[in-house]
Amino acid sequence: MENSGVGKTRFVHRYIRNHFSNQLKLTVGVDFSLWDISGHEHFKNMSRVYFKGARGALVVYDIAEESTLEGALTWKFDLDCKVVTDSGRPIPSVLLTNKCDQDKACSKEPCLMDKLCSEKGFAGWFKVSAKENVNVDEAVNFLVKHILLCEESPPKEGRSGNITLKQTPEKKPSKCC
Repeated sequence: MENSGVGKTRFVHRYIRNHFSNQLKLTVGVDFSLWDISGHEHFKNMSRVYFKGARGALVVYDIAEESTLEGALTWKFDLDCKVVTDSGRPIPSVLLTNKCDQDKACSKEPCLMDKLCSEKGFAGWFKVSAKENVNVDEAVNFLVKHILLCEESPPKEGRSGNITLKQTPEKKPSKCC
């Protein structure tokens, strides 16, 4: 499932440059301040390269297009299969329900989102709007806090506390709700 157009690049631009633009093109590669992985499925085979060295992740879906949640969960699974800390835990990730400023935006109840995040291994979730600058800094600060907590926990004996890429996925992604 593609996750293009959910607002990943706009979120990055809002956070890094405090700027919002409606005129962005398909992203492939890096914005030198942050890796921005395109949501297009045909770029997914390159994800291991992009994930290398990651300490945390923001996974974005479009709150006005609930169908994009499944794609976000697939990206989360891919991330968990390919990048873990030395202690074997997935790197911290936060689910972002972008475009909360839109009138047509609908969303799941907060308790359902909390349950979903717990089941899928997200550190938490935020309703955000890159356009209106809603919860952008809060979401990133929350992720950074969890990255720091993860790196402060003692690594397994003989480990350095680095992030390790797994070679192969261990299980198939589960379906959402």
